[in-house]
Amino acid sequence: MSKKYHFIAIGGAVMHNLALSMVKKGYIVTGSDDEIYEPSRTRLYEAGILPEEKGWFPEKISKSLDGIILGMHARQDNPELIRAQELGVPVFSFPEFIYAQSTEKKRIVISGSHGKTSITAMILHVLKSEGLDFDYLIGAQIEGFDLMVKLSDAPIIIIEGDEYLTSPLDRTPKFFHYKHDILLMSGIAWDHFNVFPTFGNYTEQFEKLVGMTPSDGVFIYCDKDPIVKKIGENCKIEGVKLQPYSSHPNKIKDGNTFLLTDNGEIPIQIFGDHNLQNLQGALYICNSIGVSDSIFYKHIQSFKGAAKRQEILAQSETGIMYRDFAHAPSKLKATVEAVKNQFPERRLIAVQELHTYSSLNKEFVDNYAHTIDMADDAIIYLNPKAVSLKKLELMDEETLRAGFQRKDLKLFTDISLLKAYLESQTYVNTNLLLMSSGNYDDMDLDTLKYKINQKQ
Repeated sequence: MSKKYHFIAIGGAVMHNLALSMVKKGYIVTGSDDEIYEPSRTRLYEAGILPEEKGWFPEKISKSLDGIILGMHARQDNPELIRAQELGVPVFSFPEFIYAQSTEKKRIVISGSHGKTSITAMILHVLKSEGLDFDYLIGAQIEGFDLMVKLSDAPIIIIEGDEYLTSPLDRTPKFFHYKHDILLMSGIAWDHFNVFPTFGNYTEQFEKLVGMTPSDGVFIYCDKDPIVKKIGENCKIEGVKLQPYSSHPNKIKDGNTFLLTDNGEIPIQIFGDHNLQNLQGALYICNSIGVSDSIFYKHIQSFKGAAKRQEILAQSETGIMYRDFAHAPSKLKATVEAVKNQFPERRLIAVQELHTYSSLNKEFVDNYAHTIDMADDAIIYLNPKAVSLKKLELMDEETLRAGFQRKDLKLFTDISLLKAYLESQTYVNTNLLLMSSGNYDDMDLDTLKYKINQKQ
């Protein structure tokens, strides 16, 4: 008989993907949420599990359920959660459920403040291209994969290990629950300012994670990051294999990047020092599960990058329009530098939408000092509504210029004015980089794409 699970907050990006993967596996799935947006809504509807009404309905909870899967979006006083607790129905957070489904697998966790999605996506691309059997959890929709989660009888699972809180009932990082066999750590730069109030508190979570590595485990870490390097060198767990990594040897030729290998130069479609670090880490993970260098190099050539990571929206011989998820200071700096270093002769217009609680907080803005220095034209967009919803103070241009340490930085708080400014520019020998974890208020990009495609 099929097991039955109910999702509280089924509409979330990863939550609805887990629900869909469980339907594929043959489970009976129901769910509730107070808001469900696209594409979650359509995908849940097509799978036959879209809730009939928005809201919370305790009557959906019964002892016949095998478990509740609780999303971070729910609150502790959620009426369905309270009912489940009264009835004694098992309640799983998202990561607890992933672990429960993978206790017999080799668990590979990719951690770090930045690069997690890209590294995980590279590994998945290589494994899939080689026809290997694996499960996965990744934090973004990536090319070639219908879902962000897959659970099957595969012998291994690749998990993007997020340090954010587990659930309303569990205020510890998600990545503690996966109980890794192999751990990769890319870098540490203060993020989630609203949850981890000090940098020391934030770093401590990663130190604890490394301390969970089993004695027959593997810890692969980026030694170009001074904090991660120190954590790696201080790891004294007997039996653990320690594998430091840095950027893969490479060269840039005519705006294209090539890997330097024992068998010659390998062309790749991604670029930037941070991506070459990510690639080296992905290579070592693949090695650790039996994939040879030659197989990795064969397949990595066709990897185009994860969605919204240096994603090309328009392109001509003299200009490219990129969209990138960069929002935290380290991600912003790495992305700006990557694009400028790849095309040093081109003007770079870099636009950053400050969207997260940390980035919109006046107390945090100094962390962005010099992150956008390499852009020729540096622009910040703030949505006053987003600032108001987070109950924060709208920063002015002077505050942002001081925080970013850039006197010519431009601020826009009206999306129509930003759009008009960008459309007024000439995109000959010019790259445009749009960075945000938001969506620029759904700004229409058609005119910009046309200008760049037509070399205007």
